[in-house]
Amino acid sequence: MVFIFKIMSRVIAIIFSSILIGVSVKAADLSVKLDAVIKKAVDEGKMPGAVLLVARESEILYHKAHGLRAIEPHRLPMKVDTIFDCASLTKVVVTAPAVAMLIEEGRIRLTDRVTKHLPEFSGGESPITIKQLLTHFSGLRPDVDLEPEWSGYQSGIQRAYKEVPIVPPGSEFVYSDINYILLAEIVRKITGKSIDEFAEERIFMPLDMTETSFRPAKTLLPRIAPTERLTNGVLLHGIVHDPTTRFMGGVSGHAGLFSTADDLSRFAQMMLDGGRFGVKRVLSPLSISTMTSSHSPHMHPVRRGLGWDIDSPYSSTRGDLFPVGSFGHTGYTGTSIWIDPLTQTYIILLTNRVHPTVKTSVVALRSQVANIVAASIDNDGATRSGNQQRVYTSQRAHVLSGLDVLVRDKFKPLEGKRVGLITNHTGIDHQRRRNVDLLVSAPNVELKAILSPEHGLDGAHDQVDIGDTIDVSTNLPVYSLYRKNKRRPSIEMLEGLDALIFDLQDIGTRFYTYATTMAYAMEEAVQQDIPFYVLDRPNPITGLMVEGPVLDSNNRSFIGYFPMPVRHGMTIGELATMFNAEEQINADLRIIKMEGWERHLWFDETGLPWVNPSPNIRTLEQALLYPGIALLESLPNYSVGRGTETPFLFVGADWLNEEALLARLHQARLAGVGFYSVVRTPTAANFAGQAIPGIQISILDRNTVQPTRVGLEIASALYELHSDQIDLDSAVGLIGNHRTIEGIKTGIGPGLLWSAWKKQQEQFIATRALYLLY
Repeated sequence: MVFIFKIMSRVIAIIFSSILIGVSVKAADLSVKLDAVIKKAVDEGKMPGAVLLVARESEILYHKAHGLRAIEPHRLPMKVDTIFDCASLTKVVVTAPAVAMLIEEGRIRLTDRVTKHLPEFSGGESPITIKQLLTHFSGLRPDVDLEPEWSGYQSGIQRAYKEVPIVPPGSEFVYSDINYILLAEIVRKITGKSIDEFAEERIFMPLDMTETSFRPAKTLLPRIAPTERLTNGVLLHGIVHDPTTRFMGGVSGHAGLFSTADDLSRFAQMMLDGGRFGVKRVLSPLSISTMTSSHSPHMHPVRRGLGWDIDSPYSSTRGDLFPVGSFGHTGYTGTSIWIDPLTQTYIILLTNRVHPTVKTSVVALRSQVANIVAASIDNDGATRSGNQQRVYTSQRAHVLSGLDVLVRDKFKPLEGKRVGLITNHTGIDHQRRRNVDLLVSAPNVELKAILSPEHGLDGAHDQVDIGDTIDVSTNLPVYSLYRKNKRRPSIEMLEGLDALIFDLQDIGTRFYTYATTMAYAMEEAVQQDIPFYVLDRPNPITGLMVEGPVLDSNNRSFIGYFPMPVRHGMTIGELATMFNAEEQINADLRIIKMEGWERHLWFDETGLPWVNPSPNIRTLEQALLYPGIALLESLPNYSVGRGTETPFLFVGADWLNEEALLARLHQARLAGVGFYSVVRTPTAANFAGQAIPGIQISILDRNTVQPTRVGLEIASALYELHSDQIDLDSAVGLIGNHRTIEGIKTGIGPGLLWSAWKKQQEQFIATRALYLLY
């Protein structure tokens, strides 16, 4: 028996040793891969340094520091106990839990209107609820105005009180710091404690988060990672990076938190443990479940919890392998946290990517880290469904364009009609079939004529005068609506037609000429008593945002039909409806609406095939920046990238001091974009065949970038640096607003001009709301 016992003991020891060796090998493999990806990001200048902490099933698998904590004023190494400005992690570590605690105490409800607790908000009339604030479905814009500069907590609150939704509450996802400014004020009003005081007492102390605070003590400065050096030369070190929070004194509901990876790991573990930390109960299990479940409107593709991100444009931190149903959040300074209840894993990545300047992104790094960690999980439970597994299926839109709807309905609205078609190469269905060919083959519909806009039927011509042609495949006449002196359909073109159809892909910008072509055609259709059909298509840069200067009524032209801002946030069908009523065209207008389209969708989220709408709009990124970069396109000695591989993502000229311009753009701290200097040689348009210095623009976050603000900053900087080269009067057609041109000339400043634009937009936004179809 003793012999058998010894043998069994040895076998058990061998098995146990094998398990330990296997675990250590896997941990070592994980460490090697994470070391490599972080080192590469540091070497490439994505950030000076980082602290990464990975844990699974309550065990920390990886906790290392990489690179530098500071580059300026001295180079200092990163350490695992470095304190970081957590930016928007404040929303989920502080404000959302604080609100959940008040819900647990019966002091507020998710369905409460904000005005119940803050009667000063929107004059006491707003329908916005607390849940809509928490999920970013309030419709409020991203932030309050920062110019002219202001200071004080109450000043920030008063600005938030005056905000009104830019889209109907509950309809669209608009990530907004204003939401969390208001939530923190609700906490203060109910409890009598500011959000930092409440968090210290109810969150930080119970979780032993001893190195977490707002406005950290000066004694901690040697351990704090600095962020940006401002234009006045001040290096933000221990002072919150977010300007709104900084103006409010360092404390708000959306930013201001400073913490370490260790402290944040305690918070993450509490979330995985159902609200418990050791013997202490911080939140109830049902609160945790409620906070991390989707509360987005039914069938909306963006999934947001109460504060937490589940599946949205910001979810790259999840990577490709963690399931939808895990949750997390990011911070602008380069911080992130992602938690997966299914595998009991969390990832805390803290970087100071905004030091010493804001010009890099760690979005890709977050995804890479998540994929490496997820791939290391060797757990059958991670792939099995069970009672404890919450699954959220990511829903991608399946949009039917107006043409798709018409085809599906077998062309019934056009039955028995002889029709003319205004279109080009963008007029295709979801199978990439031409509308021309579909109409020709449609029973009981006769296509009599094709009319083409700027760039011609094939969309390939970049010239001011395009002649009539013949469509080779159908032998039908193609009448050009882009002749030098003739841009309306003639009586001869419309003769014998029972209906005129418009099917073109617009790109959401006032001076893109397809909308004017449509309006002119509507006016001519009225004269011939012909019904006008618009086959609606998506606004590729979403139907949410309104931006830019409003066209002066006396500046109307072919590149400006209606007094509206540059970025109008409408579909072509909505524009037709507005033009018809506001301009009293009185056409017999019939819109074939899309199905499945929602205002928040970018074109690449619709499921529809992309076709370059014009020769120099080849990508969605170019379409997004076009409203801003094209503002100065009419300058005779200036390039917006035509003739390069990246039109509207580049600006340059042979006279340009690109380093001075680059410095100005970095100082502007524009959201969602980065800039770097390059030399390019256009093959066409201005400076063809000549190498010119310039600035390349990269989109870092398309949901926050404001293209017309980018264009305004560039225009203002160029005029200040090179007024002898910039003839702003030649840009009046595209800018369309004399006050803007005079403001740039007199040096008013982009901030004040931007505020003036917003004031000008108010009437248009009210008018626009009358004609939104979706």
